[in-house]
Amino acid sequence: MTSQMPPGHVPVMREEVLNLLICHQGGLYVDGTAGGGGYAEAILQRTEPDGILLALDWDADAIERVRERLHAYQQRVFLAKSNFADLPLVLERLGFNLETVDGVVVDLGVSSFQLEDPGRGFSFLHDGPLDMRMDRSLSQTASDLVNTLSEGDLADLIFHFGEERWARRIAKAIVSRRKSRLILRTVELAELVARVVPKTRESRRIHPATRTFQALRIAVNQDLQALEAFLSTVLDVLKPGGRLCIVAFHSLEDRLVKAKFREWAKSCRCPRDFWTCECEGQPLVRLLTRKPLRPTEAEVEANPRARSARLRAIEKLRSLSN
Repeated sequence: MTSQMPPGHVPVMREEVLNLLICHQGGLYVDGTAGGGGYAEAILQRTEPDGILLALDWDADAIERVRERLHAYQQRVFLAKSNFADLPLVLERLGFNLETVDGVVVDLGVSSFQLEDPGRGFSFLHDGPLDMRMDRSLSQTASDLVNTLSEGDLADLIFHFGEERWARRIAKAIVSRRKSRLILRTVELAELVARVVPKTRESRRIHPATRTFQALRIAVNQDLQALEAFLSTVLDVLKPGGRLCIVAFHSLEDRLVKAKFREWAKSCRCPRDFWTCECEGQPLVRLLTRKPLRPTEAEVEANPRARSARLRAIEKLRSLSN
């Protein structure tokens, strides 16, 4: 039943994720960002013969790739073109009750397929339209942001979402360029950024446009809002003993995950201005990773895109309905 790995697709920390999920026969599992189907297929293999998998992805192309890859498991797979933030609604639509899921994995990175497709506009390594939409039905593209935002708003976006220290210099260069012509292509934007960002030791390690492209992608797809929405409801779907694994690739997302996991693991989660504890003083989860797991040197050598990945995991301890 094992299929060949699609070219270019390498699931990050695959074995670590599978070990933390403790997949078992008859379980219900969710891959919230199906991408190339690497985690999904591995979960199905680990849960044979009767485990059920729900695979979600916002990208219609990804859903079709996963459908083809998991054809041999089609009787045990549900596919949904949906953002992972909508997981409770998708489960309800499929007839699953709350607190029935054994495990969830979410990979917050951009898939190899998206990065390597010039038409999607995610990568500065390939010339293509400055798009960056995960869901092509979204109305706003990265080009819209680059060509319409004020210099101040553009600088704030690049600084806050890209954590780029040269955000104001980059925004000024973008606004100056678009006075003569709109910036519509990925390579054009990348070259413009590279010209205005000072050369440093770090710029020899990562492309100078990396943080600007990250910021635009987050803004176009509202990635942080989606992650916050997901974290606000994911415990509702996990059963007691169910596990959640999240792979993040930059500090903004990882900080959100870290803060929420630590909040859930506290013995008291009441606001500081409460006089008495109203949450019964019991933690909701157990931290399975006190510190994030990182890829091995061998994995990074085989898949350089894994270098910034951080894996955090928790186990739900008790029912929320009690």
